[in-house]
Amino acid sequence: SLHFSADCNAVLKALQPIFQEQGMTETVHNWEDHGYLATYIKKNGSFANLRIYPHGLVLVDLQSYEDHTKGRDEVDQLLNKVEERMKELFHGNIKRVKRLPAILRGGVIDRYWPTADGRMVEYDIDEVVYDEDSPFQNIKILHSKQFGNILILSGDVNLAESDLAYTQAIMGSGKEDYTGKEVLILGGGDGGILYEIVKLKPKMVTMVASNIDQMVIDGCKKYMRKTCGDVLDNLKGECYQVLIEDCIPVLKRYAKEGRMFDYVINDLTAVPISTSPEEDSTWEFLRLILDLSMKVLKQDGKYFTQGNCINLTDALTLYEEQLSRLYCPVEFSKETVCVPSYMELY
Repeated sequence: SLHFSADCNAVLKALQPIFQEQGMTETVHNWEDHGYLATYIKKNGSFANLRIYPHGLVLVDLQSYEDHTKGRDEVDQLLNKVEERMKELFHGNIKRVKRLPAILRGGVIDRYWPTADGRMVEYDIDEVVYDEDSPFQNIKILHSKQFGNILILSGDVNLAESDLAYTQAIMGSGKEDYTGKEVLILGGGDGGILYEIVKLKPKMVTMVASNIDQMVIDGCKKYMRKTCGDVLDNLKGECYQVLIEDCIPVLKRYAKEGRMFDYVINDLTAVPISTSPEEDSTWEFLRLILDLSMKVLKQDGKYFTQGNCINLTDALTLYEEQLSRLYCPVEFSKETVCVPSYMELY
């Protein structure tokens, strides 16, 4: 990035020899007011795009077929020559030089996953632990050197073995006394919430979810044991039961029966990113879950749920507006925590 407009032709002529020395075939496109695009192709299939903008931006993109040390060294050497030549040409008039890490495409292990607010993150994934398609979704468990095993459902990073902070926050951050209490968990197929609450001696915990997936439970109880312990080994324990059912009929049945809970913990889905509730059926789903949950919650009970990435302020504000539309008045508070594997505040 230059401090001033670029002489596109001068930049092209200065950089041409660097690519020609590599034995690359050149094709140049020139637009009168929009600069140059030059492509350079090597016999082995590697290629470079050189884009020169009149306003002073010069972009070089390199793609190399060989993913080995020699290939990476060759790319680095070529980029070094480009930087040196640009500095010779423009002296102190370069505003910024930025070199981005290489992106590995088509690798056996997919390391790139988006954050909730749409930023691409490269994880330190070194192993595919589990990858299966259930009738409901794709289920992946990938191993990260930092975060341990990570559960990813249909491309959405759900929870890693490092993410106790998430589980603690959705349980009330250690401020609640679950001893002898009736608890309802909606979702939570990774078993993390159930495992942590059972330690606190509740009277009974019921875990149920909409389209909860037996394959998620099977994968987690085998490969996410640091998160779920042994609670998913059996669907019933001394103080808990896991129902693999659609949560909406269950909630309606509990409301009709007058069954009440001290705590309802909703771990089904994040607040929709869409800011148009009228156009997004997920908002209707959330409203329904909220209303049904209030009907099975004791008068002094508490409802915990995740929100979303802190940067999605519009969606979070819309969710808060939904709370004023419930059939009964509620008070609410919110807390921000850092979830390690999300690489963002939630």
